[in-house]
Amino acid sequence: MTAPLDIEPPIDAFRGDRVYLGADHARNERRTWIVAGVCLVSLLVQMIGGLVFHSMALVAGGLHMGAHVAAMVVAAAAYGVARAYAKDQRFAFGTGKIGYVAGFANAVVLGVTALLIAAESVQRLITPEPVAYRGAILLAGVGLVINLVCVALLKPQAVHAHDHDGDLNLSAAHLHLSADAVVSALTIGGLAAGSYLGWTWADPLAALAGAGLVGHFAWRLITRAGAVLLDMNPSAELTEEIRGRLQDADTRVLDLHLWRLGPGHHAAVVVLQTDKSTPAGAYHARLNGLLGLSHVTIELRDPRTA
Repeated sequence: MTAPLDIEPPIDAFRGDRVYLGADHARNERRTWIVAGVCLVSLLVQMIGGLVFHSMALVAGGLHMGAHVAAMVVAAAAYGVARAYAKDQRFAFGTGKIGYVAGFANAVVLGVTALLIAAESVQRLITPEPVAYRGAILLAGVGLVINLVCVALLKPQAVHAHDHDGDLNLSAAHLHLSADAVVSALTIGGLAAGSYLGWTWADPLAALAGAGLVGHFAWRLITRAGAVLLDMNPSAELTEEIRGRLQDADTRVLDLHLWRLGPGHHAAVVVLQTDKSTPAGAYHARLNGLLGLSHVTIELRDPRTA
C-alpha cells in the first residue's frame, strides 16, 4: 500500500482526521504483543522440555500454546495495520473495523477449538485411556498460572460511550485465554478426582463441560463482531438521542442510519425534512458534544420541492 495522503477534511466529517481507533488502541496493541511473547516463551519451554524428557504431555501442551501464539499475533497485527493505515484515504470510514475482523476470526477459531475438545472428550468417555495424573496436574497447573497472568494483562478497559461491546479485538484475545484458563481449572478438578477418588470419567467430563463453556464464549463473540461487520445499529439509545436533538416542530427526521466505525466511534446519516432556511451546519451544531458520535452526514429536504 502507498502512504496515506493528507487532504482537507470533507464537510460532513465530525472528526476531521477520520481516525476512528479506540482510545486504548496503543495500550491494547502493546499488551497483546507482550502476551504473544509470554505464550511463545511458554511454547518453547514446553516443546524443549518434551523433547529432553521424552514427554508427549509437554509436547502436546506446547502445541496447544501455539494456538494462543497465533491468536495473539493476529490480534496484535490487526492493531498495527489499523494504526499504520489510519489516515489512508482509500478506507472510506477509516481502519477502526480491522480489529473486528481479527476478533471475528479468533472467535471462529475458538469455536472450532470447542468442537475439537468436545469430540475428544466424548471419545475418552466412551473409550477411557490411562492418564498420568501427577504429571498432567502439574502441567495443567503451570498452564493455568500462565493463562491467568495473560488474562490480567489483556483485561479490557471500561467501555466507551454508547458502545457496550468496546474493543472486540481485545475481547477476542481476552476470551481466548480466559476460556483456556477455565478449561485448565476444570481439568485440574477432573484430574484430581481421577487421581484421588478413582473417577476416571471425571477428566473427560470436565473437558466436555469446558468445551461447552468455550463454545458459548465463541458464539457470543461471533454474533457481536458479526453485527459490527454487517453494520447493524449498535445503539438504540444513541439513535434516539440524535433523533431527539434534530427533530422539532418544524423539522422531521425522514431517515436515520447509525453504524459503528471503531471502538467508541459511530457514524450517522440523517435525512431531515424542513421548510425553514436553517443551514445544515446548524443541525450539526445540535449534535456537538454527543459522546460516541464521530462522523455525521445531514441532508435537508424542503417539503415544497419534494
